[in-house]
Amino acid sequence: MDNRNLLLAVLLSGLLILGWDVGMRYFYPEAALTAEATEGKPAGANAAPAVSGDIGADTQAGRKIDLKAALASPNRVEIDTPRLAGSINLVGARIDDIVLKDYRETVKKDSGPVRLFAPEGTAGQYFAEFGFVTGGMRQPSNLLWQADGTKLTPTTPVTLTRTDANGIIYRVRFAIDKNYMITASQSATNAGAAAAIIQPFALIKRTSKTATIDQFATHSGPVGVFNDTLWDPHSYAELAEIGGENPEGAPDWLGFVDQYWLGALVPGDGRGDVAVDKAGFRSLGNDLFRTDLLYAAKTVAAGGSLTQETRLFAGAKESAVLDQYEESGITNFGLAISWGWFWFFEKPILWLLRTLNGLVSNFGVAIILLTVIIRGLMFPIAQKGFASMAAMKAVQPKMKEIQERFKDDKQRQQQEIMKLYKDEKVNPLSGCLPMLIQIPVFFALYKVLVLAIEMRHEPFMLWIKDLSAPDPAHILNLFGMLPYDVPGFLAIGPLAVLLGITMWLTFKLNPSAMDPVQQQMFAIMPWILMFVMAPFAAGLLLYWVTSNLLTVAQQSYLYSQHPQLKAANAKEKAERDRKKTQG
Repeated sequence: MDNRNLLLAVLLSGLLILGWDVGMRYFYPEAALTAEATEGKPAGANAAPAVSGDIGADTQAGRKIDLKAALASPNRVEIDTPRLAGSINLVGARIDDIVLKDYRETVKKDSGPVRLFAPEGTAGQYFAEFGFVTGGMRQPSNLLWQADGTKLTPTTPVTLTRTDANGIIYRVRFAIDKNYMITASQSATNAGAAAAIIQPFALIKRTSKTATIDQFATHSGPVGVFNDTLWDPHSYAELAEIGGENPEGAPDWLGFVDQYWLGALVPGDGRGDVAVDKAGFRSLGNDLFRTDLLYAAKTVAAGGSLTQETRLFAGAKESAVLDQYEESGITNFGLAISWGWFWFFEKPILWLLRTLNGLVSNFGVAIILLTVIIRGLMFPIAQKGFASMAAMKAVQPKMKEIQERFKDDKQRQQQEIMKLYKDEKVNPLSGCLPMLIQIPVFFALYKVLVLAIEMRHEPFMLWIKDLSAPDPAHILNLFGMLPYDVPGFLAIGPLAVLLGITMWLTFKLNPSAMDPVQQQMFAIMPWILMFVMAPFAAGLLLYWVTSNLLTVAQQSYLYSQHPQLKAANAKEKAERDRKKTQG
């Protein structure tokens, strides 16, 4: 019977190992993260028809354009700040060229900066557009605007101007700060003879082909805050299925988020107090998506004017920077990072991680030190749980005696057991409570390592050049010496092996389970986890290995303080082995 159960467990484990890789590729197809990596791939074709409340269909959808050719156009105004570079496209008043100076595409020293925005029609298309709807008609996106300057910098704003056939003068004044925020002041002056109904709009359009995968720990896709509440229920695939959605409530900000990057529109001051007609998200088909911000219509009399301010965030999800913008008035802007329920643990942990990295100048060492500090802080809780476990072991003989004596009277049996707990001052729940307290803390630590952009492209030592990427060394091709790529589910590196070994050691030191099948599962579980965890970021594996080693040290010390618990476990194991031999 035990052999059959073990065989079944091994077969299920094998299916898990094989199915994990296949399932991840099916449900979360790996997306290229850069425009360079996707150059030459189909960029998506015709936009979907306009829906109710939409600002109209795009006029240039379906065109396939080479990135270099698009950026070589003379109709561009340069953008240059300490952290951003790029250009404004005078055709359509679009910001469609943004690279992040502080972040490289790859770990290679000669790698170019991360490209966030790219022109429409290119493989990595992702851009923002600012314009007007007049008399119910959206201005075409192929109109040429005139600029009053040649470079947008934190000290030199640029104003784009265009006049339509009715004499209405449209202006978009762009200003930019030293981080990632661009302010677009849209104004319309009616120099014509008749009143006009005018609505400023702003939009962000992108392809999902260059998006990071949407996963449990970090959201990738449409995101926003409406009526002070975070809205991020859909992945790109889900949005494509439903077609579009206008979340309820006034928009504080809205856009698209990746694991490390964000493109978002902020109406007015970001407090949801601007009159907005429509704000929502659209699937345009062919892996193209758009977020729309259409302001309320205003009647502008002859000689009158209107002005509307919209901010555009295009940059990295740096917690400190997002918090600064939130403190300046943008409601819950820091929630662009997928903190989840345990944000009150995660933010202090991230601060400590950044501080440690500043002290030791090695992010891997900082992860090790952070793990040691947190485990040290949790040690009194673990010690209390272990002491409770030892006390429960001590009273087990008396419990068995009560259970045998009152086996036909369950109510009396429970009463006597509760009396035993009271007399011996034992709380059966006190062993579980410390473990429950630790769970949110350690989960918060895990999430910080997933979310922290500070870990991206950070080296540790030897072969680990990027802690945010999987371990690049694979045992089955002799660490790259053999000329073939190891299949995903067999791509086991040294860190994954260390994880398996240290996990096995922690299970060996755990109190023995009474069920033989549980024992067999505990024996093979570390090696299953070795395969399952291998594709995770090296920084996460480093944390788990360090945590396991600390667990081994902690359990060894606690067993030395409670020898009766170790003796009880040994006695149980001997009794189980005796019964197994006799059976």
